Amino acid sequence: MEKLRIVFMGTPEFAVGILDTIIKNNYDVVGVITAADKPAGRGQKLKYSAVKEYALEHNLNLLQPTNLKDESFLADLRNLNANLHVVVAFRMLPEVVWNMPKLGTFNLHASLLPNYRGAAPINWAIINGESKTGVTTFFIDDKIDTGAMILSKETSISKTENAGTLHDRLMEIGSQAVVETLALIENGKATTTIQKDSKDIKTAYKLNKDNCKIDFSKSGLEIYNLVRGLSPYPSAWCFIKDGNEEWSVKIYEANLISEVHNFDIGTILSTKKELKIAIQDGYLQIVSLQFPGKKRMKTAELLNGMTFSLNTKAL
Repeated sequence: MEKLRIVFMGTPEFAVGILDTIIKNNYDVVGVITAADKPAGRGQKLKYSAVKEYALEHNLNLLQPTNLKDESFLADLRNLNANLHVVVAFRMLPEVVWNMPKLGTFNLHASLLPNYRGAAPINWAIINGESKTGVTTFFIDDKIDTGAMILSKETSISKTENAGTLHDRLMEIGSQAVVETLALIENGKATTTIQKDSKDIKTAYKLNKDNCKIDFSKSGLEIYNLVRGLSPYPSAWCFIKDGNEEWSVKIYEANLISEVHNFDIGTILSTKKELKIAIQDGYLQIVSLQFPGKKRMKTAELLNGMTFSLNTKAL
C-alpha cells in the first residue's frame, strides 16, 4: 500500500465538490492547480475560480499557471513530490504534466464514456433526451477523454430534470467514484478497460450561442429538452419580435403542451398570466425567462408589466 500524495486540478464548482470529498476522506492533497484569475462583470474585476476560493479557504498550496509547459511551473509541480494527479473539469494537459507522477493522472468525466467526450457532457445528455448518464474515472492519455477507464457509476435522468439538478447529483456520484478510485490506486488494485470507439459515439460539443438558440421548427420534445438541458446555465435563447421591437430572450423553464392548432410556428399567444409559443406539435408554455436588462422572472411576473401585440413572434 502506497500513501497517496495528490495534486488536484480543477476550476468550476463541480470540481469543488470532488476536492472537498477528497479532503474529508483524509487524503493528502499537496497542491491544487486551477485557472488564472479572469476579469469579469461590468467592472472587469479579477474573479477567482471556485476551486481557488476553496483552496484559499482551506490553506491548500495553490498554483495558477497560464502556460502548463512553462519551466518554472513544471519545477514547482515537481517540487510538490506528488505521486498522483487528479483532474476534474480543468483543461487538456501536456504529456509532461500527466506523465509526471509515478501512479499516473486520472480524470473524472461526467458521462458514461466513451459517450459524451468533450466540454459539456451534462448538458448534451439532457439535450439529446438520454434516460441515463453517469460518471467515469480514467487515466489520461494524449487525447481528450479517451484514456483507459477505471470505474463508472450510472444514474437515471428524469424527464423533467434540468442541467442544474443533474450537475449537483453527478457531483455527489462523482465524489464517490473518485474516492473509490483513490482507494483502488492506493491498494494497487486499479484495473482498467480500454475505451472502444464506434461510429455511434455521441459527442459533448462545446456550447456556444448558435447551438443554444432554439429552433422552433424542431419537434416540441427536442425544444423542451434543449431548454432543460441548458438551464440554468448557459440557457436556451430566442429572439422575440413585436412590431419594430426585437429582444434576445433567455428561456429557463418551459412546459410542453401537445395540441393541434392552426397558428404559424413561432406565434406568441399571451394572456395576463400565460405566454405560449406555437410549435409544430403544440405549444411551448414559458414558465420563467429573462429579457435584456431585467432579472430572471416567472412569466406571470413579466406579464404584469408587459403586453404583446397579436403579431408577436418567437424567432
